[in-house]
Amino acid sequence: MHYQADSWGYYVPVRSIGDPLESGEIGLGECVKRLFCGMGVNPTVYELDQDPTGKEIERALSRLLGSSTSVPVVFIGGKLIGAMDRVMAFHINGTLVPLLKEAGALWL
Repeated sequence: MHYQADSWGYYVPVRSIGDPLESGEIGLGECVKRLFCGMGVNPTVYELDQDPTGKEIERALSRLLGSSTSVPVVFIGGKLIGAMDRVMAFHINGTLVPLLKEAGALWL
């Protein structure tokens, strides 16, 4: 089974209730979203806990990454980038912005 985002986006489970800022807990999915929104990118988010096939998608993503901790997972330009650690590595080494530009998600 292969899952691919239409253009770019990421899959994330929705596990917390309420505003993460009020509770003091910000999950990795919220961190990814804030990173992209802070760059002027409007990500497509697939909330697996609200999708009837969410568990199946999460298992497939876990197999793709070879890890039991599979979400959030980021796709850019329809290509699997990986989990938060890969996104942050791309951001730090300066390769995230070119990927976003190439995918048409960033127009700087």
